[in-house]
Amino acid sequence: MEDLSRKFVEGRGQYVNDLHLPNMLHMSVVRSPYARARLRKVEGGINASELKASLASVGEGGPQDSGIALPILATGYVNYVGQPVAAVLGKDQYEAEDKMDEVEVDYEPMEAIIDPEKALTAPPIHPGTSSNIAATFQLGKEFSLPNANVVVEDTLVNRRISPNPLEPRGIVAHFDDSKLTIYASTQSVHSWKEGLCASLGLAPGSVRVIQMDTGGGFGSKGGIYPEYVIASHASMKTKRPVKWIETRTEHLMATNQGRGARASIKLHADRTGKVLGLKADLLIDAGGYATGMGTMAPRWIGFQITGPYAIHNVFVDAKAVYTNKVPLGPYRGAGRPEAAMFIERMMDLLADELGVDPVEIRMRNASAESFVSPLSLKLDPFKPFLESAVKELGYYAKRENESVGFSSFVLIPAAQPGESARIVIKEGRVKVWMGGCSHGQRHDVLAKILVSEELGIPQNIIDFEQPDTDELDDGVGSWGSRTAVAGGAALVEASRKIKDEARTKLGNYSPEQLLKHEFDVTVFRDQKEQVNAFGANLVTAFLDESRTVRLRECRAYYDVGRPFNLGMIESQIIGGTAQGVGQLLSEEAKYDQDGQLLTVTISDAGILNASAMPSVRVNLAENPSTLPHGAKGVGESPTMGVPPAAMRAIEKILRKRLRETPI
Repeated sequence: MEDLSRKFVEGRGQYVNDLHLPNMLHMSVVRSPYARARLRKVEGGINASELKASLASVGEGGPQDSGIALPILATGYVNYVGQPVAAVLGKDQYEAEDKMDEVEVDYEPMEAIIDPEKALTAPPIHPGTSSNIAATFQLGKEFSLPNANVVVEDTLVNRRISPNPLEPRGIVAHFDDSKLTIYASTQSVHSWKEGLCASLGLAPGSVRVIQMDTGGGFGSKGGIYPEYVIASHASMKTKRPVKWIETRTEHLMATNQGRGARASIKLHADRTGKVLGLKADLLIDAGGYATGMGTMAPRWIGFQITGPYAIHNVFVDAKAVYTNKVPLGPYRGAGRPEAAMFIERMMDLLADELGVDPVEIRMRNASAESFVSPLSLKLDPFKPFLESAVKELGYYAKRENESVGFSSFVLIPAAQPGESARIVIKEGRVKVWMGGCSHGQRHDVLAKILVSEELGIPQNIIDFEQPDTDELDDGVGSWGSRTAVAGGAALVEASRKIKDEARTKLGNYSPEQLLKHEFDVTVFRDQKEQVNAFGANLVTAFLDESRTVRLRECRAYYDVGRPFNLGMIESQIIGGTAQGVGQLLSEEAKYDQDGQLLTVTISDAGILNASAMPSVRVNLAENPSTLPHGAKGVGESPTMGVPPAAMRAIEKILRKRLRETPI
């Protein structure tokens, strides 16, 4: 099988837009220019009078069981700039774009609700509802601590941000006779299949989803979007393949954005800096509809609000509100970075209040034993890891001469409910399918290592196959730092099942005999327990010759369990650091008071160039998990640890408390 590293470096990847099927049509989408408006008339193209359906939200943030569903094509009202209203088809992209002028839409603009704080009391944007509250949760218990003689409180904000993978979203839908085949840029072929079947009312056997090479996802390609349903409908209608490729402006307008969270937090502590209790009021900007993360984020962020610390009293009041923005979705970390930022900033504030070193404050709140938070977050002993992190990162030496920030966190991978794997042995070769979809992480390396070790066979006879729902019927996907954890464990289980079958069939097991016969094993390995991992970052900042604050170095110390590919781990950490620094310094999906998107190009969106990046040094802790292969997650760790550490380093230079991203 081809060496994937050479394939991509040499530009021979096969992405969705590289696919050219005979007689293929191209689709363009007519989008709302208003953040909120009544639709008086829509004539022309494919519109809601023809395609009456709502989006079945499936992916990292779904399925969603409550809230206002997103219509595939707007009907009655539009609720964000970029919302699909109609679609047109052309023989090529140019003709399709020209045909958008043939669609007639009559809008009656209405006042948009953009500020989530104002949304709490503003008239509801959705007719028939009593408020703009999309979801509300209370976690933990109210408490009173009259003997807590230190109380610090603050309000912290993570503004919305666009995922911006290098390859935007895309799909080719091909209906042939009774089968709809989808070629996808995706993080999960199975969530796409499930979502398309639910949205279009199709039987599972009538839909096949195949992953093409995928140039990044960061959460934006986990579930389906209206455009995928429209393209599928158009192919079924015309009996021709239909391609839709997102432009960068469409991505910034209409791809679910991440973050969008505000926390008002109060810490109750004693004079030593031991936190006795935490109260938090969370407000999440869900956007116009309850897809993606909108109704999940308040509970998920609240669950993690204590971070890795042993805090015995917790009460969280968490809400999500509708605003006239694109729906909220998962972006690398998906609630984990928000929670980490909030608790880490409060630990720094407590340290400043008491005049104690910030690392010492963290140490006083780290347990040397296992701990279960009042919200049921299970932690291994954190203090030994924190002591190692301080040493490995060289905190005390750095502190003497530089402006330094330190952060620590616990990464909770999305390991539940487990994952699937299939192994086929035929004609002396081994084919492997995983339920997760690689979009840059090199899952092929992980798969070959695990199968080779378990079966005792050379890696060069193992072929890692593209995810395909006809080849692997059940699966979950790749997000939430889950594939090495859940997917790897499924591969180990499938390999051991093949060995058991070989012993039964052949009388004993040997790799040589195994390869002379045929085997086909599929497993779905349930994963019930959390497989959490600790991490820490140290970041230094300085003033350059123009008196501009810049980041000098980022050091990472993450527990990855058993590392399988050091080069790819380091690459993920460097990439995640770039995204964390971007969120901190300049990236934002910014709207004006009328709900018009101000960040309509990639340069507007604040994407950093290489000169803004600090150098990155990676140190790994290797404490194997209880899984059969010892893995832990790592992909989202930098987006959790880098922003609060870097914010602290900059704050010390500015001598001014920093509360919002971007700064």
